[in-house]
Amino acid sequence: MDVDRYREIYRAHRWHVPDPFNIADVCCQRWAGDGDRIALIAVAGDGTAVRHGYAELQQAVERLAAALSARGVGRGERVAVVLPQRFETIVSLLALMRIGAVAMPLSILFGPDALAYRLQDSDAVAAICDRRAVASLLEVRDQCPALATLWTVDCDGEDWQALLADGSDPLPTCRTSPRDPAVLIYTSGTTGPPKGALIPHQAMIGNLPGFVASQDDFPQAGDVFWSPADWAWTGGLWDALMPTLYFGMPIVGFDGRFSPDAAFRLMEAHGVTNSFLFPTALKAMMKAYPRPREHFDLRLRAIMSAGEAVGDAVFGWCRDALGVTVNEMFGQTEINYIVGNSHGHWPARPGSMGRGYPGHRVAVIDDAGEPVAAGSEGEVAVHRRDIHGDPDPVFFLGYWKNDAATDRKYTGDWCRTGDLAVADDDGYLWYRGRADDVFKAAGYRIGPSEVENCLVKHPAVANAAVVPKPDPERGALVKAYVVLAAGFEPSESLIGEIQAHVRGLLAPYEYPKEIEFLDALPMTTTGKVQRRVLRLQEEARASAEGRT
Repeated sequence: MDVDRYREIYRAHRWHVPDPFNIADVCCQRWAGDGDRIALIAVAGDGTAVRHGYAELQQAVERLAAALSARGVGRGERVAVVLPQRFETIVSLLALMRIGAVAMPLSILFGPDALAYRLQDSDAVAAICDRRAVASLLEVRDQCPALATLWTVDCDGEDWQALLADGSDPLPTCRTSPRDPAVLIYTSGTTGPPKGALIPHQAMIGNLPGFVASQDDFPQAGDVFWSPADWAWTGGLWDALMPTLYFGMPIVGFDGRFSPDAAFRLMEAHGVTNSFLFPTALKAMMKAYPRPREHFDLRLRAIMSAGEAVGDAVFGWCRDALGVTVNEMFGQTEINYIVGNSHGHWPARPGSMGRGYPGHRVAVIDDAGEPVAAGSEGEVAVHRRDIHGDPDPVFFLGYWKNDAATDRKYTGDWCRTGDLAVADDDGYLWYRGRADDVFKAAGYRIGPSEVENCLVKHPAVANAAVVPKPDPERGALVKAYVVLAAGFEPSESLIGEIQAHVRGLLAPYEYPKEIEFLDALPMTTTGKVQRRVLRLQEEARASAEGRT
């Protein structure tokens, strides 16, 4: 019989949040005295690797922090970091936190429109990038009046090395309170443009119980972490990079494209023990290598997966072929790492989101904010206070310049996730879908509004609605229903042109993989697009074709 210590562990947890508290101190400075401690194994696309210690990292953080202060970057100001998994990304994030500025990680996959909106909305005063983003940033720089400076790594522009050279006199870490802002991450919304979620320093602590549990009591001697999740997103930043650094352990950063072969070779070469892998990645790895241990010498001992349901087939493959029981997890940018499994302490049930992690008071609530009975569907929510009455540090501070959206996120002291679920008698949650129109495709969270806005910028598109199309490999594909403007006729070439238009302005994962033309979109009497009608239509088609 499986061990179930959940209630004992859950009730014993108490929060301890120091004041003052700064992420840069706990994720780097306190480990810098150990000259042999490795922080990052930086792996290039060709497989060559460079090891960076915590002492080297701290020195670079101190120099960059001093240089940024000397250049006028002040407390609370936003600075974009548009970099992949590389040493300079970690240095930039920690240096900004060290001086009390707000780091704004942005994906290198973003096109000009996506970058421009976030830079404008945040009033970012500077950006740090490398060759992959510099062209797009230069293209939109004139549209962003607050963006005074662009520092570049390994390419033309105001050089990173020159910036570091200016930081010769280290400054003490800024005295920040636990609730001071540390990071601004933009997340897709149901309606309107993306919203910036302002994350405080104390959220680092709020993430830890779930991280430790889902990674089977991380850290243990010899642990090495790796995840393909982009450090610009919550999954890469808070579920991989920051908690690994918090515990002073090494993380592998891979500056290359994900593939099953690359993933297995990377894990073998660097002795990866712990990972966060999207179900989409696991499915691809399973198909490419049904019996991976016949091909690779792996040290994997724990895998967390999130973004969509793992499913029985992948769950079984991980257990039998990798020798690891996957711990599914659920969270979101605003309140991350709140629900999940920890199979060594309580049984993992395939298909379940898990239980509320220690420190988080999680319930399924109705429209009025009242918890519903086991077996009844409702919205997953987290209370501001834990079961002991102490404030939960996992919460975001609010949406940037959008108090109305922040207020809508709460019903009383319950913070709503927008995800529907049913709880069973043992407290396991079972996902039922979104309460709004946001969906996930291949692990990425897609806000239809941003994609639709981009679509209608094309001269051939009069109106558009974006919905998920069920897909057995990726969970869902991005599908667009398009009403054409006068003078345009449907054609395969036009589909390709519209797709290229979106891909060039947004991120590659946001462009519609399928476009269907309609004479008119289903609308409410008040003129709102009924995405739900189209979504249900796609689900019915998938069921009829056996794709679900």
